[in-house]
Parts: sequence; structure tokens; C-alpha cells
Amino acid sequence: MTSAIIAVIFLFFGLFIQKQDHFPLEKVSKWVNFYLFNLVLPALALLYIPNINPGWDLLLPISAAWFTFFLSWLIFGTLGKFLKWDAATTGCLVVVSGLANTSFLGFPVIEGLLGNEGLPIALLIDQGGSFLLVSSMAILVASLFSHQESDLRKIPMKILSFPPFLFLLVTLSMSLLGLKTPEFILPLASIIAKTMVPVSIFAIGMRFSVDFESLRSSHFWLGMGYRLVLAPALVWLIYRNFNSMDEITFKTTVLESGMAPMITGSLVAIQYELRPKLAALLSGLGIPISIVTVIIWYFFLK
Repeated sequence: MTSAIIAVIFLFFGLFIQKQDHFPLEKVSKWVNFYLFNLVLPALALLYIPNINPGWDLLLPISAAWFTFFLSWLIFGTLGKFLKWDAATTGCLVVVSGLANTSFLGFPVIEGLLGNEGLPIALLIDQGGSFLLVSSMAILVASLFSHQESDLRKIPMKILSFPPFLFLLVTLSMSLLGLKTPEFILPLASIIAKTMVPVSIFAIGMRFSVDFESLRSSHFWLGMGYRLVLAPALVWLIYRNFNSMDEITFKTTVLESGMAPMITGSLVAIQYELRPKLAALLSGLGIPISIVTVIIWYFFLK
């Protein structure tokens, strides 16, 4: 209950901050993102990943993120042709609805609903799934639908130079070799990890906005319907054949598949001019809506 109250306070603080005329919102957003990506995510990796028992079954939750992205491409690509959407609309829905907010929103929600036990799986889904997708396939799709050129040769280096991904590789190697995080690192890593919920929710609050013109659009509701209902429903339907439905891995995979559209995915769509207002609304308004739908999924999985 305390975590929920703190989350609400920081959400409203972020909303308040973004309304202040002279506040350097963009600069603070960059600092917050830097802190989350370069300190919080590595700290979480050091705390939890080395304790995972390695096995091929760990690929299952990661594959769910890839499955829902490519399914988004198939569904919205087909709908776009059938309904004669412009390329920007189709590309926006493929990229933004195809990626779930598995970190900023997913981590605190998973921790709140499933406890710390679900965080290692959520980390794998985010870094091995969502992050790799937004750093590679999302840029490729955005380039195709916007007809803008992008130097795809730089993508592998961007991925390999990203601190959270490097820590994921290191900690996965530690898990495979049976190595634990050194004891002297754990207290600091634990303190940093505890800031995840308030700081990530604050980051969401600073970026949340509503555009009522786009809200009336069927494109918005199609994108939300896919991300919050269809994607987790298909993951539940398919992945229950490979996991026990009582397992924390299965529950985490389904819940992460039903998170709101990814903020970073919307930034990719905006950068490539793929319906910027629609992209921002999907990731912004998707957050409060998805909190309701994820809770519904949680009780459905119990």
C-alpha cells in the first residue's frame, strides 16, 4: 500500500512539473532517463539476474515481446492496406502498439502485484525483448513507413554500448557460471533499486498528455485494444502450453505483454514523423488505462 501511495504522489508531482512554464522539462527528462537507464536498470540486474537458475525456459518470456511486436506488424500492416490508411498511421500503430512499457511501468507494477520474485523475469523481457526491439526492428519499421533513410549499420553498436544491456550480458554470464554479485555491491545496488518506482512513475508523469482529437480516433482504440487486450490474450492462450499457469514466469510474461505502449517506442515514431500526436497519446493515456486492465489480467491469472 505504501508503494502505491508513493507512486501516486510522484505521478502527480510529474504532472505538476510539466505544467510549470519555466521549468527545464526536457533537460530534467533526459537526466531522469539517464539515471533510470544507466543506474537503476544495472542495479536491478546485479541484484536479481545472477540468482536466476539458467535454462532454455528463460527464452520463453523474452520471445513473447518479439511475438507481439511481429504480430502487431502483421495485423496493422494488413489493416492498413485493407482500410487504406496512410503509411504514417500504419507505421505508428506497428511501432507504438507493438512495444509494451515493460520497464518504467512494468517493473513497479510487477513488483506491486507479484513481488520481487517477478522482477528478474520482467528484466529479461525488457532487456532481451523490448529494448532490443526498440533499438533495432522499431527503427527499421519506422524507416520503412516514413521513407526516411536510417543508418542501420549503427544499430548493433548502439545495442552493445547501452549500459543496461551490457549489465544484462554480464549478469546472465554470472548466472550461467554460478557466480553471485559481490556482497559489498549489494547494499548500494539495493538503495538505487528502491528508487525505481518513484523515479519511473515521475518520468511517466512528466511525459503524460492528452490530445482529445486523437482520442476520438478509431486508430487510438485499435492500438490500445491490441496492446492491452489482444496481445496478452494471445500470450496467455499460447504460452500456457509451455508453462504452468501458476508459475511466476507465466504470470509475469502475460502481465508484461499487457502493459501500456512503450514510451521509447512512441519517441521513435515521433522522430520519424509517424503520427506524433497519436504516438504520444498511445503511450501517455495508455498508462492509466493499462493499470486498470493489468489489474483485471492479474485477477484473471490468480
